[in-house]
Amino acid sequence: MAEDREILREIWEGRLPVCFTLATEEVSTPIAPDPFYLMVPRLTYFPLVTDKVRRHFVRCVVPEKHDNEMWLEFEKCPLKWHYPIGLLYDLLVTNSELPWQLTVHFDKYPDNKLLKCPSKDVVESHLMHSLKEADALKHKNHIMALMQERDHKQLWLGLLHDRFDQFWSANRKLMEHSAEDGFRYIPFRLYAPQFTSKPFMQYLVKSIENEKRLTLEDLLQRANLNFESKGPFQVVIHGIDLPLETPLQWISEHLSYPDNFLHLCIRYSSP
Repeated sequence: MAEDREILREIWEGRLPVCFTLATEEVSTPIAPDPFYLMVPRLTYFPLVTDKVRRHFVRCVVPEKHDNEMWLEFEKCPLKWHYPIGLLYDLLVTNSELPWQLTVHFDKYPDNKLLKCPSKDVVESHLMHSLKEADALKHKNHIMALMQERDHKQLWLGLLHDRFDQFWSANRKLMEHSAEDGFRYIPFRLYAPQFTSKPFMQYLVKSIENEKRLTLEDLLQRANLNFESKGPFQVVIHGIDLPLETPLQWISEHLSYPDNFLHLCIRYSSP
C-alpha cells in the first residue's frame, strides 16, 4: 500500500460535535434534563460512543423504560446505527450546522426502520461481515481468511477504543495489493436518494482497467445516471468534496471507513 500515514490519521481523528436532547414526550421528571454534548469520531458507530448519553438521560424516563433500547433521531428521521456517524451526517445534514442536534428516545423503537442493536457485540458482528464483504471484492476474501482471530479482534478493539495504531496495524493487511493491478474491485456504496428509493447503489468497478487508472468520474459514469440533471453536485466523504479526477485506488486506500467501504454521498447545493 502506498500509505500516506498522515492522511489516514487525519481521517481517523475527524470529529463531530453533537448535542443530544431527550424527547420532550418521554421526560418523566419535573424538570427536563440538560442537553448532553459530545465530540464523536466520524468513523465509528453511535452504539459505541453513547453509553454516557444513555446514563445521562435514562434517570429522567419512567422506570419501566430503563432497559429499553435507546435510539436516535434527526429531524424526524431515525438514525441507522449500522451506518458510520460521519456517513449519517454527510447524508442527512445539508446546512452543515453544528453542533448536530439529535433527539434521544427510549420508547417506541421503530423496528420497521431500524435494526435492533441490543449490545456492542452486534456492532462487532456487523463490522466483521462488512470487512469480509469488502475483502471479497478486493482480494476474493483471501486476506480475511488468512488473518488470525487476534487480527480480527485487533480491528474491532482498535475501532471500539478509538486507537489508530492498533486498528491500522491489522487493517494495512487489507489494503495491500500489487502496484500494477490495484484492488480487484473497489468496495463502495453510493448514496443518491434523489435518484433511487434504494438505500444506496453498489456495482462492480475495477481500480485499473486496460492499464488505465479509473477515477471517481469513471465510477459515477457507470451508475448510468445523469447526476448533472439536478444541478451542480458534490461527491462527499468524511465531509470532503472529492475532485472527480481522483483515482479510485487512492481513494479506497486512504478514505475508506473502518469497514473498508467508501461511503460516497451525492450532495446538491440548496436552491
